[in-house]
Amino acid sequence: MGTEIHSSSPERLRVRAATTTVDPGTIETVTEKTKGDLAKPWNVVVQNDPINLMSYVTMVFQKVFGYPRQKAELLMMEVHTRGRSIVWTGGREPAEHYVRVLQQYHLWTILEPAEQ
Repeated sequence: MGTEIHSSSPERLRVRAATTTVDPGTIETVTEKTKGDLAKPWNVVVQNDPINLMSYVTMVFQKVFGYPRQKAELLMMEVHTRGRSIVWTGGREPAEHYVRVLQQYHLWTILEPAEQ
């Protein structure tokens, strides 16, 4: 009994593309993206708001990220003076988690791709 490959399957598409684009006697090198290539860094950005006290924002940074007081205060001052601060950079899933946690503390927080 033979194996049927549906036209929508990736294997079928790769075979079809290879048979139509490669000349006989030619070796084709296929490069596939690895998981590391796809894992681009993301920024967790806290924006200034007129509600939260500076001491509260500092405390949240210490509690959520485990930052020492001095670093938490520097990030808080950047939010206050520049209107925003990148408080953490890393993989997308942990970044999404940090955004949700900071939003639960009522901080205006967004996620954006990091520039490379």
